[in-house]
Amino acid sequence: MRIGIGLPNQVRGAEPAVIPFWAAAAERAGFGTLATVGRIAYPGVMDTVALAAAAASTDSAELLATVVVGPVWPPVLLAKEVAGIDAVSGGRLTLGLGVGLRPDDFVVGGLGMAARGRRLDEDLDVYRRVWKGEPVGGGPNPAVTPGAREIPLMFGGGVAAAYERVARHGTGYIGPSVPAAMVAPLFEGTRAAWAEAGRAGAPRLVAIAYFALGDQEQGRGNVWDYYSISGSDVAGLITGGVAAGPDGVRETVKAFADIGATDIILNPTVGDQAEIARLADIVL
Repeated sequence: MRIGIGLPNQVRGAEPAVIPFWAAAAERAGFGTLATVGRIAYPGVMDTVALAAAAASTDSAELLATVVVGPVWPPVLLAKEVAGIDAVSGGRLTLGLGVGLRPDDFVVGGLGMAARGRRLDEDLDVYRRVWKGEPVGGGPNPAVTPGAREIPLMFGGGVAAAYERVARHGTGYIGPSVPAAMVAPLFEGTRAAWAEAGRAGAPRLVAIAYFALGDQEQGRGNVWDYYSISGSDVAGLITGGVAAGPDGVRETVKAFADIGATDIILNPTVGDQAEIARLADIVL
């Protein structure tokens, strides 16, 4: 199982300027994947901005969005944005997409919560046309630079439509930040949809977990703060699942390995760069 680390782009109080330094330090420590958390109505750094910062400050690590809320974006703009990040990185971006769960993230007029799943399915075709270099806006020019590629897609979500998107359009599935026992049936649903679609091989299955090794109390508090808008039950579930201390991290990694995760992303709960070395000493 591959082990990656998140960037602190949605950690309350984390300094935005730390993100490129965090990315570079994580790559030097040996983490092969650097990931972001997607949210708009929260005082963090936009995931596309964090990915761009990581693209410019690293050389080899995969950049993984877990996940961009696709339907809040006009599709041509998102396709151009991520194509630019991918180009800056030298082709290291994998785009994770979800439909979104929180109404306050839908801040663009005309792009609300209604029919967001249908919109995402339609947007996927727009992304591909943009990445192929087709003209946009009714004029003669493409939106992307020469050599742009079709960016690998992954999908998150807990319903059958998410698994079907993986099977039709993606390379794999990204689980939610909940305990492994709750993610296991989501992985199974993805595997079943993949097989039913006749896809060769197996889907990539990415697990996500929060970790806290330094200030564990602050880390749990930050996770609660982030998820509190979803209610105390959800916030309590995810906060209770924070992998705290070395033993907690090891147990969490093993639990996801046991359900067949191909990757795990361990997301920071504080913006302290010392967390990178602490985590690397445990898992790498």
